Amino acid sequence: MSEKVHVTQEGLDKLNEERNNLIHNVRKEVIEELKAAREQGDLSENADYDAARDRQSRVEARISELEIMLRNTVLIVNENTGPSKTVRLGSTVKVLDKFLNEEIVYAIVGSVEADPLNGKLSNEAPIAQAMLGSSVDDVVKVEVEDPYEIQILEIN
Repeated sequence: MSEKVHVTQEGLDKLNEERNNLIHNVRKEVIEELKAAREQGDLSENADYDAARDRQSRVEARISELEIMLRNTVLIVNENTGPSKTVRLGSTVKVLDKFLNEEIVYAIVGSVEADPLNGKLSNEAPIAQAMLGSSVDDVVKVEVEDPYEIQILEIN
């Protein structure tokens, strides 16, 4: 994973927090679990030891993944304090879903921070791809299996 990871400051803080928690807290817990399992004796048929080793493997893999992400981070900086002219990474966009006739607000974030249920769309999602580069009042077509249109109402 050598490609750039786009994140907001909030996303960067969360990645650092997760990494620090894994290194300083979870890693210690796993070591204690391994120590306790070793004290049970025969490791060849010790389910607790196997489970602790598996957890250790997952924790170390996640730490490595986070460190790679953090090395390849590109901070999304939204210099605008007011409305923007076009939708870009870091924008918050109010749209009108023409099919549902419903106004929805989305934040365009990097894929690491995506949380569609909370209005945070990955810049790689079809709806975000359709909006990127658009301006207020533009109507864009979202190219999915059942295409639909949205109108850009506001960009911040």
